[in-house]
Amino acid sequence: MDINTVAPGTGMNELAAEIHQNAVAHGWWEEPRGLPEILMLCVSELAEALEEFRDGMPMVYHKCKETLHEDDPQDRIADSSDADCGHCEECTDRVEKPEGVAVELADCIIRILDYCGHAGIDIERAIRIKHEYNKSRPYRHGGKKC
Repeated sequence: MDINTVAPGTGMNELAAEIHQNAVAHGWWEEPRGLPEILMLCVSELAEALEEFRDGMPMVYHKCKETLHEDDPQDRIADSSDADCGHCEECTDRVEKPEGVAVELADCIIRILDYCGHAGIDIERAIRIKHEYNKSRPYRHGGKKC
């Protein structure tokens, strides 16, 4: 999926459909996948985000051999056709895998949207319903904190 094909302001349902099409095209739905599997994959992405945080890693970065380069996500989104990271010869002519807390959070959201695309869930509506309800709740409702 080319990140430049999703126009700003495109709805989450459209993005979910595109993400799901990409997952299907890459073979992730050749066998049935249940909600429990998807939920545990989301948990694993969140655990990876926690490990990146614990290790003090940047929000978005990539590694070239043994060198770590902190990335400005806007730079990579603005010109995703340029595979060269601009930092070193090792990155020339190949797209380096992005890593970091923000990337792992994105992976979790991608897994959720993939399932929504598969199951036909109107995630935009569900988010709006829940958000409207949350706005009506009292300050620090329940008092629970981590």
